[in-house]
Amino acid sequence: MELKGKTVGFAMTGSFCTFARVIKEAEKLAATNANIIPIMSEAAYSTDTRFGEAKDFAARLQMICGNPIIKSVKEAEPIGPKSYLDLLIIAPCTGNSLAKLANGIADSSVTMAAKAHLRGGKPVLIAVSTNDGLGNAAKNIGFLLNSKHIYLVPFGQDDCEKKPNSLVADMTKIIPAAELALEGKQLQPILC
Repeated sequence: MELKGKTVGFAMTGSFCTFARVIKEAEKLAATNANIIPIMSEAAYSTDTRFGEAKDFAARLQMICGNPIIKSVKEAEPIGPKSYLDLLIIAPCTGNSLAKLANGIADSSVTMAAKAHLRGGKPVLIAVSTNDGLGNAAKNIGFLLNSKHIYLVPFGQDDCEKKPNSLVADMTKIIPAAELALEGKQLQPILC
């Protein structure tokens, strides 16, 4: 299903090393003529790192999307009752956020957005980025793979020699995975 005319939440959590790649995919998503609602976790919105300043990433995301950034639990909660998103994309999604999603914890703007959106039985697409994907986070990925309305962007090891437990989604597959998620289908193969 094409994304043109759909309202898509684009949520970023604090896997800062992937921000540049994810922002490029947000630009491609904007080119589909979807209405994009940007969402940033409190950490993603406010933390400066060696990968860049938070205010620069936030400004760029807001410019791409053309909508104000949802950046608090209070701002994210109305996503449920107003039911205005067709799809929620979480890219990148950290191991911390994966654990919260798998356990029903909604204490950040992104996890609240997901909880609120899932209340309406609508799809959530997750692009994992975690250094412990084949460690502690593996159980949460497995749980989410088996959950209704949850889809994953295909992922693989990003550096099997130096970080053997680390997994990261192929961010270039966000759009095809999103199109299929809108149809209730998982992009295959999941492992890349």
